[in-house]
Amino acid sequence: MGTQLAPWKPNKRRAPPASSVLRDYAAHLLQHRGNPEITVHKKLNHIGKLLDHLAVSGKSWRQMRLPDIDAFLIQCARCYARATTADIASTVRSFVRFLLTSGRINVDLADAVISPVQPQFERPRRAWPWEDVQRLLRAVDTSTARGLRDHALLLMMSTYGLGAGEAIRLQLQDIDWGAGTLQMSRPKTGVTYVLPLLPAVGKVLARYLQHGRPAHTSTRHVFVQMKVPFGALTCSSAVRHILVKHAKVAGIQTTYLGSHVLRHSNAARQLDVGTQPRVLTELLGHRDSQSLSAYIRIATQSLRDVSLPVPR
Repeated sequence: MGTQLAPWKPNKRRAPPASSVLRDYAAHLLQHRGNPEITVHKKLNHIGKLLDHLAVSGKSWRQMRLPDIDAFLIQCARCYARATTADIASTVRSFVRFLLTSGRINVDLADAVISPVQPQFERPRRAWPWEDVQRLLRAVDTSTARGLRDHALLLMMSTYGLGAGEAIRLQLQDIDWGAGTLQMSRPKTGVTYVLPLLPAVGKVLARYLQHGRPAHTSTRHVFVQMKVPFGALTCSSAVRHILVKHAKVAGIQTTYLGSHVLRHSNAARQLDVGTQPRVLTELLGHRDSQSLSAYIRIATQSLRDVSLPVPR
């Protein structure tokens, strides 16, 4: 067309924090707390709001006192939902602990930070009936490269109960075809664990790698974007878009289509078929075995088995 192409520009990276204390806090979250980049960005955003609140009164984190934190959280409670305010309060606790351990302040404020009460497991986990999970997988069009990728991704998540962050971190060297194993990594803790490569999953993965995954990509990640430059899927929102797309095709009507729905569905299914709680706790990567009680509430078949007859 006689028009010179614009120079290639890589994806924009988030600018590093402006102040040294925020840069050190971000490094602390990444290196010592094991938080993924998206969580670090969220926490920095929370602390940015706190610092803006302090600046209105002519203060910085150096002059911050407990009444300042209380006033900030009260203001947040007027603007945000309870869960969001509690999340911000958790970040504030993390930040003041960092300030204390790094020697920037000499008063421990963390234990005095009050946040809205969040009843544990107040709302049951959102899960689908296992028939809907099977319907979702059947609805994926595997005649295209994108369909092969989506089918392999969704099958792995529903079979092993993986979170989106675990699935998209899988790399080619993590698949041991000879031993029939997958080496996975927890995004938050960095802990690695090994899963058996089930024959059905291995067959679908092999088909995607042979006929679906772009050959000319510099990343070793298994699941990549289907457009130039074929980079790795980097966030759970990409997985959510894939899930929503195929759920719509499958005709699944539900109020919730988050990327964790397949993980919750797998947990409920495992309980229904009699998997031991200790084994399921290890598979899901929960530190506290009490977390499993949230899934028991959605294991409908098991609940039917223990239900009592209604007296006449």
